[in-house]
Amino acid sequence: MIAGLVAFMVLAVGWNLVAKRRTARAVVPASRERIASRPPPPPPTRSQAGTQVQSTEPTGPGYLDMLARAQIRRRIRNSAPRAYLDYVVAQSSDSMLHRWDDRVARPVRVHLVQDTVSNFQSAFLDAIRAAFQRWEQAGVPVRFSLGADSSDAEVRFSWRLQFDIDRTGETDLEWDQDGHLRSGVVIIATQDPRGQPLGPDDVRVVALHEIGHLIGLDHSPDSTDLMFAKTVVRDLSERDIRTALLLYDLAPGSLR
Repeated sequence: MIAGLVAFMVLAVGWNLVAKRRTARAVVPASRERIASRPPPPPPTRSQAGTQVQSTEPTGPGYLDMLARAQIRRRIRNSAPRAYLDYVVAQSSDSMLHRWDDRVARPVRVHLVQDTVSNFQSAFLDAIRAAFQRWEQAGVPVRFSLGADSSDAEVRFSWRLQFDIDRTGETDLEWDQDGHLRSGVVIIATQDPRGQPLGPDDVRVVALHEIGHLIGLDHSPDSTDLMFAKTVVRDLSERDIRTALLLYDLAPGSLR
């Protein structure tokens, strides 16, 4: 009897050890399976001036906002061919209207760099001032203060001898997610792409074109407009003016 009881106890202990090993082997794959099925963490949100920051809980525009955008799109379509804002929006990468907001009583601060680059003339600064005055005379409701210090300026005009490509001016802008312009850098060459020096009136024409970009316009498809990509005329056209006035009569931001 005692021998039988001892044998039973030995068998019971052995079975318990085998069961524990089986349980341990069964737990590891189950744990790995849970880890493998866990979704990867979302990528970090990136923020960049001029593009809308993606919300963690994205929501589309509300009904009233969609109606307002549809009305703006209608006004832009109906303005053609007397204005070319429809073309500007079609060529944009974000389908947004960009402009300065409420900057009449609080003018945009502009710094004009007096440079030592070859062919630079002090008369170029007067040419830029005349270009700003021309846009103001056209009735565009934004004002620029041209005496800003470089450390406090929102817009900076600088110079270079010549561009590597076929252009005499360049404008870079930054705007917020609602299309409000925040800052700009304008660079004007003192020589044309063929190496011919520019005179003060040439700089005035280049500045007129670049200020058009500065206020939010892009290129016109018509060579009779000063905002044509390769400027031919030497003053603002009626279409340039109507397009700028329409832009500032509409709310900035996305049209989608």
